Amino acid sequence: MKRNESGIASASGVLKQRFGERFQTGEAIRSQHGHTTTWIPTQAPDAVIFARSTEEVAEIVRTCAEHRVPVIPFGTGTSLEGHVNAPAGGICIDLSEMNAVVAVNAGDLDCRVQPGVTRQELNTHLRDMGLFFPIDPGANASLGGMAATRASGTNAVRYGTMKDNVLSVEAVMPDGSVVRTGQRARKSSAGYDLTRLLVGAEGTLGVITELTLRLQGIPESISSARCSFPSVRAACEAVMAVVQYGLPVARIELLDAQTVGAINAHSGLDLPATPLLLLEFHGTEAGVVEQAEIFGDLASEVGGTGFEAVTRAEDRNRLWQARHDAYWAMLALRPGCKAVATDVCVPISRLAEAVVAAQDKATELGLIAPIVGHAGDGNFHASLLLDMEDEQEVRHAEDYVSWLADLAISMEGTCTGEHGIGQGKQAYLSRELGDAVDVMGKIKHALDPQNIMNPGKILSSAT
Repeated sequence: MKRNESGIASASGVLKQRFGERFQTGEAIRSQHGHTTTWIPTQAPDAVIFARSTEEVAEIVRTCAEHRVPVIPFGTGTSLEGHVNAPAGGICIDLSEMNAVVAVNAGDLDCRVQPGVTRQELNTHLRDMGLFFPIDPGANASLGGMAATRASGTNAVRYGTMKDNVLSVEAVMPDGSVVRTGQRARKSSAGYDLTRLLVGAEGTLGVITELTLRLQGIPESISSARCSFPSVRAACEAVMAVVQYGLPVARIELLDAQTVGAINAHSGLDLPATPLLLLEFHGTEAGVVEQAEIFGDLASEVGGTGFEAVTRAEDRNRLWQARHDAYWAMLALRPGCKAVATDVCVPISRLAEAVVAAQDKATELGLIAPIVGHAGDGNFHASLLLDMEDEQEVRHAEDYVSWLADLAISMEGTCTGEHGIGQGKQAYLSRELGDAVDVMGKIKHALDPQNIMNPGKILSSAT
C-alpha cells in the first residue's frame, strides 16, 4: 500500500478536531507506537489516538476509511514480528484506555473485557473469585493484542491457546460497522466461525473492542517440579513419555544449557548447567503429588536427575519467575547486544531433532542462540544475541531464522507457533500453506477492499 499523503492530512485534521489532546503527533510517542522488539526497523504512524470506547474506535475507522488511511491497532506493544509498524503511515489506535472488566459470570466461568485489559490485571481482578485466565505468554500483554496475534504460552499444553479461550469478540470492521461474533454459549453451530477468523488476524480484518473469555477455577493445589537431563534429546524423550502416558501437566518448559546458565546468574539459582525441564501440575493435593511422582519415574528412565517437586507458593514462584525472566537473563550473556527472538513449532515427535539441529546450526554460524521451549506442544524459541553493528553477524542471523523456519515446515510444523506472521515471517507463509494464502487474500480483499486495516502484515499484498 502506497502512502496517501493527502488522505492522511485530511483524516488527521478531522480527528485532531474531534479528539483534541488524545490525538498525539509527537515524534517520541509515534516512535513508541511503531516500536518493535525485534530487528525490523521502526515505522512510526503519523498520529496516535487514545480511544475510550467502541463507538470512538468506529468513528476513527470510518474517518480513515473515508480518506483511505491505514489503521493500526496497538495494545501494549509486546509483539515480536513488526505487527504495530506503519509501513504506509496512518493512524494508530491505542486501546490501553479501554481497560475495563465489563462483567464476570463466575457460575459460567466466563467474562467480558475490553481489549486494553492486560492478563495480569484480569487475573488480579479474578483472584478473590477463585478464578483465573490461563493464557500466559510471559509478557504482560493486553488481551486484545493476545487475541489478535493468537498468543499462547506456558500453560498451553493443558489449557490451549487464545483461539481455544475466546468465546466471542466485538470488533469494528473496515467500514466502521460493529459486529459481535457470538454469544456466551460454550458451543455453537450458527454460521461461519467469525471469532476464529478475527482471532489471529493481527488487526488486518478489524479492530477487536471487546472479548468474551473462557475462565478456569484456581486449582485446589499446585505443584512445580524441575529435572535436569544429560542432553536436549533426553529431555525431549521425557516430554514424549509424558504426552504418551497422558499425564495432565499444566506446564512443561524446556531450557537448554545456555539458558540454564543465564538464569542461574540472573536469578541467583544453582541449577545444574545442563538441559532442564520445568513443570507444573494442577489438581487436588493428592493428585499433584501423584502426578509429580509419575513424572519423576518417567524422567529417570531417560536419564533425568535432580528431580525436585515443590508446592509452597514462594518456591514455585521463584522457579517460574526465573523462567519468565529468561529474556533478560539471556541479554546478560552478551552485554550491549540485542536479543532477537524467533519461534517455530513442530510435531512433538520431531522436537528433539529440531532443537538439536537448531543448536548445531547456531554453532556453525558462530551465533549465540539460547533456546527455551513450550515443550508440551512442540513450540520453541531461539533468542539470537546480536551485535547489530556487525553486518556479517546480522546476515548470519537472517540466514538462521530462514533456515529454522524452513526446517520446521519440512517437519510438517509451522514457521511460528505463537509470535505470528506480522512483517517478519511473510516470506514463509506460502511455503507453509501454499494456495491457502490466496484464499486468505480473497477474504482480506472482500472485507477490507481499501486495504486500510493494518496493511503490510501477514499478506505482503492484499489488493
